[in-house]
Amino acid sequence: MPGTEVHSNPSPPPTARERRKVLGASFIGTAIEWYDFFIYGAAASMIFGPQFFPSEDPMTGTLAAFATFAVGFIARPIGGIVMGHYGDRVGRKKMLLISMLLMGGATVAIGLLPNYAAIGVFAPILLVTLRFMQGLGVGGEWGGAVLMAVEYAPAHRRTLYGAFPQMGLPAGVITSNIVFIIVTSIFAPAVFSDWGWRVPFLLSGALILVALYLRVQVEETPSFRNARAHGDVESSPLKTVLREHGGTVALAGAISIACPAFGYIYSVYLLSYGTKELGIAQSTLLELIVAGAVVQLISIYIAAILADRYGQRPIFLAGAAVVAVWAFPFFMLVNTASPLLIFVAFVVMLLGTSLMAGPQAAMIAALFPANIRYSGTSIAYQIGSILGGGFAPLIATGLYARFGSTTPTSIYLMILGLISLIAIATLRVPSAQPIESTTVGDRQADPVT
Repeated sequence: MPGTEVHSNPSPPPTARERRKVLGASFIGTAIEWYDFFIYGAAASMIFGPQFFPSEDPMTGTLAAFATFAVGFIARPIGGIVMGHYGDRVGRKKMLLISMLLMGGATVAIGLLPNYAAIGVFAPILLVTLRFMQGLGVGGEWGGAVLMAVEYAPAHRRTLYGAFPQMGLPAGVITSNIVFIIVTSIFAPAVFSDWGWRVPFLLSGALILVALYLRVQVEETPSFRNARAHGDVESSPLKTVLREHGGTVALAGAISIACPAFGYIYSVYLLSYGTKELGIAQSTLLELIVAGAVVQLISIYIAAILADRYGQRPIFLAGAAVVAVWAFPFFMLVNTASPLLIFVAFVVMLLGTSLMAGPQAAMIAALFPANIRYSGTSIAYQIGSILGGGFAPLIATGLYARFGSTTPTSIYLMILGLISLIAIATLRVPSAQPIESTTVGDRQADPVT
């Protein structure tokens, strides 16, 4: 490409030690970013309504708080596009460091933000602005973390490597909720409502420093170094993605819809619904969410191993079928208000989403050539996230307020599960191969049947 620096020798293959460092940095860094993202969701369920959106009607405050939660998802595609562009132009590593600084800075700032009683309308305005910054950060995070892992992976372990950033999500759920469990048990309810809720946000500052240190130690991926060495860096990756791989982006976004929807219903919406409508103790729900996330962490790892052995498509198909079928039994069990039955509902749902999440990262990354892979992967994933996950708590809250029943929410979730099921049945998944070989000099056809 004009203006592209060309190097004569491609990078050597990564060593086992380099691969271990990459896996550690991908998992821990992603877990901390998701910790930041999920503590906002927990706070939106428990505290942001009265703190930033005071109203005589608690449901109105909850809806407003969940609307700010959704703002993060509106920002995520923007972050994916911008960081995907520069990730394909200047490298994956630099964008991962920027995404972490954006996310960590916004999270700490939320912990210091005065509430509505202190500064009036500026409080919710600033909260929305900081949530938007969080969304920009996490929008660029997923694609970069996945590519750091997948582009370092040997061909026969590509799915397993790609699963490490995926396991960062339940790890973030576990960490964020454990912190909230500790904080709510230490502080009296009045103290927690006054300032104790800020502690999890401020703790993010120390966690971000750890993740930044780990990521600075990791070298740029072999795929990007080889693309740069051959002069294959794309000048307009977004334009190329949409022109040559538009169908793939749409289908890859569709397969990514169901997972986040079920995930945010379980980890965010049920904190509000369970306490306010079912009368379940907040601490009990937090403990159930943590236990479910432990199941998800383990099952994503197992699903990735199975996908490397038996193929990504059949494992993903099984997961999509499970979540579509489970949409109604899920709320039937939750509505019993029995902790044991709620845990059963969580486990089956999370096993289904894990069967999708395990192969998802490597599968989407393999759909795009290396020179546009950051852009293609990020845009596809964020499309699924905003359409599936970003508005799920808000939609579920609105449906319950309108109909007084969880049946409409079950229908909504079942439809999303069927969309992912149909999309994966339509998408042609490339067979296992060294992902480094897929550069602009060897462009793939749009893998859509």
